[in-house]
Amino acid sequence: MAELELAPLVKTITVRRTPAEAFEIFTAGLARWWPFDRFSIHQAETATCTIEPRVGGRVYETAKNGEEAPWGTVLAWEPPGRFAMTWHPGRPASSAQDVEVRFEAVPDGTRVTLEHRGWAKLGAEAEETRKSYENGWAVVFDVRYREACS
Repeated sequence: MAELELAPLVKTITVRRTPAEAFEIFTAGLARWWPFDRFSIHQAETATCTIEPRVGGRVYETAKNGEEAPWGTVLAWEPPGRFAMTWHPGRPASSAQDVEVRFEAVPDGTRVTLEHRGWAKLGAEAEETRKSYENGWAVVFDVRYREACS
């Protein structure tokens, strides 16, 4: 019997930035706001995270000792409107979900929508992992990214 796919996890915020600024902060500026101490592979030993700005580019963190750890691969690079990547930090690439971030101009700035989908690839861990990300993205996206855009 095929596993039922869990609904995508969707988070939407509005920031007082242009779409181009919000896109740059999320992508090129990720290392300035991502809470590595809680949400990374090397945690306190993480030095930075890099998103190579092209389809097929790597998304990876680098530890203070220079060791690299993959997070995913860029699937869409469409500044200033859309960025998407596979997502498997600390897991095999075969278990990757997709994370897509869209940037839409609105009267108050930019509506930024993050969608995390593809949970079935995690098999028996899918539901528990999705619940964990519900809380994780609340910190990373709703709080830290929003603050970085302030």
